[in-house]
Amino acid sequence: MTLTEILPAIRQLPTLDKIRLIRILAEELDTEKELFPFEPYKIYYLPTPFNAFGAGKALMDAMEMADRS
Repeated sequence: MTLTEILPAIRQLPTLDKIRLIRILAEELDTEKELFPFEPYKIYYLPTPFNAFGAGKALMDAMEMADRS
């Protein structure tokens, strides 16, 4: 059965049943081993706005320019 075949039936479900379906599917995904794309104990560096003071100034300047327009 394909997703396009079951979507009409899912859309007709009451809200509570849709939430139950979401929980069931999430629990099934949680048990799959191949789902998580990261390697255990590996460090991944992610860019964040922490200590990015220039970004705040650039945003304020853009907001001021938008106010003037």
